[in-house]
Amino acid sequence: MSITIKDVAKKAGVSISTVSRVINSSKPVSSEIRQKVLKVIEETGYRPNPVARSLVMKKSQLIGVVVPDISNVFIGEILNGIEEIGKMYGYDILLCNTYGDLEEELRYLNLLRAKQVEGIIFMTWKLEEKLVEYLEKIDIPVALVNRNTSNLHIPSVSIDNFEAAYEMTKFLIENGHKKVALIRSSLDQNAFGLDQYNGYKKALEEHGLEINEELVKYGNWKLENSYEIVKEFIDEKVLPTAIFAASDEMAIGAINCLLDNGYKVPEDVSVVGFNDIKLASIYRPNLTTIHQPIYDIGAVAMRMIVKKINGEEIGNHVITLPHELMIRESSKNIE
Repeated sequence: MSITIKDVAKKAGVSISTVSRVINSSKPVSSEIRQKVLKVIEETGYRPNPVARSLVMKKSQLIGVVVPDISNVFIGEILNGIEEIGKMYGYDILLCNTYGDLEEELRYLNLLRAKQVEGIIFMTWKLEEKLVEYLEKIDIPVALVNRNTSNLHIPSVSIDNFEAAYEMTKFLIENGHKKVALIRSSLDQNAFGLDQYNGYKKALEEHGLEINEELVKYGNWKLENSYEIVKEFIDEKVLPTAIFAASDEMAIGAINCLLDNGYKVPEDVSVVGFNDIKLASIYRPNLTTIHQPIYDIGAVAMRMIVKKINGEEIGNHVITLPHELMIRESSKNIE
């Protein structure tokens, strides 16, 4: 039979409320009484009920984390940053995987509130208006990751995806590529990847190149999907000299397809990615990509949430971390 707070109080010869004060440090207790209660707790192996304790302290020490695809390597690295910083501050994580479905996102948000989480870190591929309304009205701290929310009232942590995509496209053009394809996530204006498309578009326009929408393809972040997209380029005989994939996994899928169909990378086609996941630097050929501090995005988002829980100032509600163009083996100058 498990030991209860009532058992501890009886053995220590004090009231239940006194034991509660010692456990929660909620009110002053004499040193003698405190030591007496702590000795009984140690002898009996008593462990406070976390649910009951959270009701008393109004602190659950839980942070909800909502993601669209837990199998995505990029998201996994973000989760590492979230969890490690959470542990530093004594918080546990409740992880929710939505598969990018709006109804699942809203359901999990309601579930996390019912679980009395103290904050929520949220990531989505598609920021629907209904979701924005919910997040702007929610009564607990929220932070979005990998999404610029400068036009919203929701804190966020990301890189400048527009500028990063612009730099990558400019790099390819200045290396002689006039026919640059882009594989991004979705045509939907609410979907993540719009900033990348606009950066790509700006670079083409600045260099006097027309946007060929036949070279802009819409994937789902999966390696298999980008493989099929590149196969279409080959079958339709519209293969570009360079392929810019909006994630490293999609870039690797593109390379696999080219190699399977007798093309060399980068000799025949340059392929570049985005994110710089760990695989990007060990895959062959090493992937030219945009490096973003993935772990730090998660870590900074968690720190932001902790600050808001503690009532500290967070400064700018949109935090933009630095990115870097990593030039490796998968791209080639063709001039």
